[in-house]
Amino acid sequence: MTRKSATAIFLTRRALRDMREIEVYSIENWGTRIADEYLDSLQNGLLRVEANPNLLFKETDFSSVLEFYRVRQHLFVCDRKPKSIVVLTVIHSSMDIQSRLNELVPTLSAEVEILHKRLR
Repeated sequence: MTRKSATAIFLTRRALRDMREIEVYSIENWGTRIADEYLDSLQNGLLRVEANPNLLFKETDFSSVLEFYRVRQHLFVCDRKPKSIVVLTVIHSSMDIQSRLNELVPTLSAEVEILHKRLR
């Protein structure tokens, strides 16, 4: 997904699974055309963050270390390092975000550590 940028963006398996679930749900509920448009907006959001990592924001109510970026009804939950951004998961804004993050933290933490080691 990377372009000529000082920052590279990566998605965890969880984030890729989330994107697939968004696609399936969208197709089932609104059809292929709308699903494609929505997924395109998510993809464009990732490209915007990759080009300008300062678009990420902290939300201390949810986490003191994670950063977020909203695209339409979804939040990208990210871990940022100087030269990389790892999208940990993609959460619908109607979810109880804190509870969802608490459920995912152990698995995501392990996956992030593996990814950052590979990126060094």
